[in-house]
Amino acid sequence: MTLPELPATKVKLSPSSYLATSIAVAAARVLARQKPKHIRAALENLRTGARPATISEAQHARDSVLTFSPRCSGEQACLQRSIASVLLCRMRGVTPTWCVGVLTTPPFTAHAWIESEGRSIGEELDSTCYQRLIKVGPTQ
Repeated sequence: MTLPELPATKVKLSPSSYLATSIAVAAARVLARQKPKHIRAALENLRTGARPATISEAQHARDSVLTFSPRCSGEQACLQRSIASVLLCRMRGVTPTWCVGVLTTPPFTAHAWIESEGRSIGEELDSTCYQRLIKVGPTQ
């Protein structure tokens, strides 16, 4: 997406939440530079032992990332933002579904987002507007 993202609500981060969010954002920045198969493998390994994130848990993680990092709020930041949200959720013992896809109608723009309980989290467009190419969800 080309529009900057803003958190649904600005999150007041405690010192421990600030530290966890900073680690998630930094790790996501490194991971986002990897090939898609490596990102997928890393997220598949991390999901082990985590329960599925609720909508509120996933939204809180995403809002924390957006509150903490102007880089993740910026244009073309969906990959780092979505990975950081997954990593932050995982630090809290849960995992949302991480998705990468393209718009189904022109322009065929790539996008990365998170979902919980079958719904996209904090996205302007519904996930049905995208053709999913990669999906990493909680283990069953």
